[in-house]
Amino acid sequence: MVTEQVLVSDADYRIETQPATYRTESERRLVSAGSTHWMTSLDRGAAPASHELLTAAKNGGIDLDGATPGMCYHEHYMPAKYEYEDETVLVKGAYETVSVSKPEYRMVEKQVLVKEASKVLKTVPAQYSTETEQLIDVAAHTIWKKGTGPIQKIDEATGEIMCLVEVPATYKTVSRRVLASPAMTQEIDVPAVYKTVQVRELVSGAQETRNEVPAAYDTVKVKKQVSDVAFVWHEVHNKEHPAATRTGNKICLTEKAAVYETVTSTVVDTPASSHRVEVPAVYKTVEVSKLVSQAQEVREEIPAEYNTVVSQELETEGFMEWRSILCKTNMTASTVADIQRALMQREYNPGVIDGVIGLDTIGAMNAFQRDNSLPVDKYINMETVKALGVDL
Repeated sequence: MVTEQVLVSDADYRIETQPATYRTESERRLVSAGSTHWMTSLDRGAAPASHELLTAAKNGGIDLDGATPGMCYHEHYMPAKYEYEDETVLVKGAYETVSVSKPEYRMVEKQVLVKEASKVLKTVPAQYSTETEQLIDVAAHTIWKKGTGPIQKIDEATGEIMCLVEVPATYKTVSRRVLASPAMTQEIDVPAVYKTVQVRELVSGAQETRNEVPAAYDTVKVKKQVSDVAFVWHEVHNKEHPAATRTGNKICLTEKAAVYETVTSTVVDTPASSHRVEVPAVYKTVEVSKLVSQAQEVREEIPAEYNTVVSQELETEGFMEWRSILCKTNMTASTVADIQRALMQREYNPGVIDGVIGLDTIGAMNAFQRDNSLPVDKYINMETVKALGVDL
């Protein structure tokens, strides 16, 4: 038990308020901001410049954004310019004068055709013969047949083995009548008939004489355009172009002044305030029971115990698939020997090259399949045969 000061009432405070004081202030406020406008003149009541007029001024070389209020620009019409050049022109084209002399004739005897040569047609009938020909009755094709088993012994869970077998074509003999020589017609010539008569024969033909007359030219003045029509804009005080070329189009940048007003308002001179007056706490002395030491919790750690076990996890699900393989139905000892030689060339030892599938051959083949990411089987699949480059 100990003696302590015990709080009877907490320390406190009270608030005392001081009212605010005010004063009157005048302030100049913006009613509307100043702005600039493109007009057709600086006169009061002038019309605003159109978008087309401003575009024409800009295309005429005026920097609208760089203009200052009070500046004006007007447009001049610059007509096209021409100049005269000497040019040689054709007055009369070149031409020819032609004179013709009369032809000369003489009388001579000549054979004259009375009746033209002709032909007589004679018909020869067609000739035929009999021919025999072998035609395909059933075309060669392939069919799938059940195989008698793979080359090597496998368990019964392997499933069915199907082999692709080639069936040769069958033929049949047919007879037909064929054309030996087609029907035709023969032409028999009939000679022409002539008689002797006197005719006028040309000795020398009419002669044509040509004389060339050259073309005639003259030199004339030709008007050619030097420059196109243009519209030019410049500041109104620029006297580079005469007043007579002005088009009447004009733009001026005007400024509208900002508008202000004076506003009188009452503002706080000193704001209302308050201050705190502290009231001290009240205590009295009493006997109390005081904690010497807290209750404590003691924890003792017991280590975990472990044991090693071996478990198996499924990596891939089992599945069924069909693969093309060599079986007794579709292979020969020569084919097996070719496979053994191909393995030997790639440094996979198949044992003795005897055309017989043995354990050494299967072991070499499986090693080749694993090294080349091919299906690994207990028999020879067609993917491995193709990878070895063996023709069946």
